[in-house]
Amino acid sequence: MGCMHSHFPLSRRSLLANMGGGFGALALAAMLTEDSFALADSQQSPLHHPPKARRVLQLFMNGGASQMDTFDYKPELEKQHGKKVDFGIIAAATSVPGAVMKSPFEFKQHGQSGRWVSSVFPHIARHVDDLAFLMAMASKSNVHGPASYMQNTGFIQPGFPCLGAWISYGLGRLTDNLPAFVVLPDSRGLPYNQVGNFSAGFLPQAHAGTVIRPTAPTPIADLFPPASAKDITPTSEADGLKLLQQLNREHLAENPGDSRLEARIASYELAAKMQASAPDVLDVSRETGQTHKLYGLDDKNTEPFGRNCLVARRMLERGVRFVQVWSGTGGASKNWDNHGDIPNELPFIASQVDRPIAGLLADMKARGMLADTLIIWTTEFGRFPFTQGATGRDHNAKSFVTWLAGAGIKPGIAYGKSDDFAFEAVKDKTYCYDLHATILHLLGIDHTRLSLKHNGINRRLTDVHGHVIGEILA
Repeated sequence: MGCMHSHFPLSRRSLLANMGGGFGALALAAMLTEDSFALADSQQSPLHHPPKARRVLQLFMNGGASQMDTFDYKPELEKQHGKKVDFGIIAAATSVPGAVMKSPFEFKQHGQSGRWVSSVFPHIARHVDDLAFLMAMASKSNVHGPASYMQNTGFIQPGFPCLGAWISYGLGRLTDNLPAFVVLPDSRGLPYNQVGNFSAGFLPQAHAGTVIRPTAPTPIADLFPPASAKDITPTSEADGLKLLQQLNREHLAENPGDSRLEARIASYELAAKMQASAPDVLDVSRETGQTHKLYGLDDKNTEPFGRNCLVARRMLERGVRFVQVWSGTGGASKNWDNHGDIPNELPFIASQVDRPIAGLLADMKARGMLADTLIIWTTEFGRFPFTQGATGRDHNAKSFVTWLAGAGIKPGIAYGKSDDFAFEAVKDKTYCYDLHATILHLLGIDHTRLSLKHNGINRRLTDVHGHVIGEILA
């Protein structure tokens, strides 16, 4: 498995991992389904140190959530509202800088930590004492596509493995019946870059995200035969799959090292198991009415995202290692990409996620899942403190906010600081490299040692950058 095992004696597990490419990794994953934590101190473990987190849930706000209108309160914006301030730039991403605009939303301090949160997140505000905020995140791009790639893969170009793929590659599956990495997109469609954000890049394709749409009539494409295929029976399907597997394996023997074919074979094997397990994990009708209400399933505005959050929790309970839940699709209307009308556009999209995310935090805390689950809320960049048009804000890669909660996280704190306008990160600036290094660290992985040689370069998620943000760790 890349460079991870080069520091350990050659064992049956490491032998399986290194021989036969992806099949060895799949065999290793099966052997480590439930004992990866117990083996954390063993030389045979793929972990570099004892982990704090067993699984990860990432909430991605696609489009660029405005930091000064959500979590980064700046009184200076109120003082300078309507004035022209020279920020040293001639043009923003898609517009000419306008006048400074204060947040149209009221900010209040919450919890014992006194964390400032705007009125667009009244439910999340009640949980600030469980969260650790990164207040000075930055990106290298203020364009959606490259910035989304960077926040997911560590690179602004396409073709690199995302965080979920690296975690799947490094640690394998916790269960045989569900994928290691699942993506739950916005019910309205895929984000910028489409499935490129969930790609395995140059890693074996079996580690790419499995896209599931819990709110769609067919949540998992091609898992079952279409209703129109009356001649397909369970027996005929099993016979057909058996023949297909035989042909695939014969072709693989003639073309060793083709990860696409390996992934296809693995996907067929997994799909057969998911036919039994997936309907159960997607069936939220067995959850109590109180749980439905907690996640906002009783409100048509919050139901789609709330259902995704509830399904995410059920997947984590059943052994999915990394779940990514998306809010927002492409476009500057009814999304986080608030170019034209912050006072109306931001409350619309924030109201869809506020109650479900708060419910998710409360539910997982009550179930004890925060003890071994890491939760991350993030976006690809922030917004500028000046106007675009009358009441919009343009893209800003210089500062935005991310928060974390759960396993190994020190709650109720903030790390880093932006300037008085939330224009630029000025203290303890962090990039995706540092966030990714911290996530891997909590999973028991040294980010500098999880790598794969590709085109003559030892590639890793954090490239040549990154440090673990020890200040937010418990």
